[in-house]
Amino acid sequence: MPGHNPGFHPRWEILWTCPVTRIRLTIAFDGTAWHGWQAGRSGRGVADRVQMAVREFLPDAGELVSSSRTDSGVHALGMVAHFDLPDSRPLRDFGKLAVSINSRLPQDIRVRDAALATVDFHARFGVLSKEYRYRIWNSPVMNPLLRSQAWHVPQPLDVPIMRSVATMLAGTRDFVAFTSKRDGTPGSTIRTVRKCVIRKQGPLLTIIIEADGFLYKMCRGMVGTLVGCGRGLITPEETRSLLDGPSSRTPGVNAPAHGLTLWRVRYRD
Repeated sequence: MPGHNPGFHPRWEILWTCPVTRIRLTIAFDGTAWHGWQAGRSGRGVADRVQMAVREFLPDAGELVSSSRTDSGVHALGMVAHFDLPDSRPLRDFGKLAVSINSRLPQDIRVRDAALATVDFHARFGVLSKEYRYRIWNSPVMNPLLRSQAWHVPQPLDVPIMRSVATMLAGTRDFVAFTSKRDGTPGSTIRTVRKCVIRKQGPLLTIIIEADGFLYKMCRGMVGTLVGCGRGLITPEETRSLLDGPSSRTPGVNAPAHGLTLWRVRYRD
């Protein structure tokens, strides 16, 4: 083929001739001082601040589209978002792009990675699964270094019981008993939990939950129920009855937001 470059993949040729350039960002933040990913009128949403930083560097950048929403106080290590530029400009050094955006962000928000994405990539609709991790410090005395990153549970926990209930929570089920009410008409409350495991390192418990999607405060409801089981306040049978035929709110409580981190987002491609 005349002018053919053997190192030039056809997929890049499609991107090159596309009328927009789509940029994918992987973002980490400490949610302590923020009102969640999207905070609306308060202006204290992480998304608001990232959008502002992107447009300071790229004034014609489109709206930031994210993979998830997080509550006030929840953290993220692997939030994924994308935005479009209204032409096919040949951006090449994405390391410098991340550095430029980060220079305009506060220290508790960072773009970990910036990359060129295909135009059919969508940060929200292309999600295969999301993984959250929840940390608990189970000791009479709290570790002060984790005070904004882990829930302090001073009472003894029966970890084997918690692990047996965690296994019970995996699968495709109706998780309506583990969510909180919010405005509007709820959609389907069926979700597939691919993984719910508990790791223990001394007094630090890490609960790893991966699912195809999460209901409002579902992770925190699940963790609160696991802790209730570990303390003997809820029986495994009560938890199973809620999964088999949910008719009311779980007898547990929502775990506090500050122990929760959006760890990673997986995509179909």
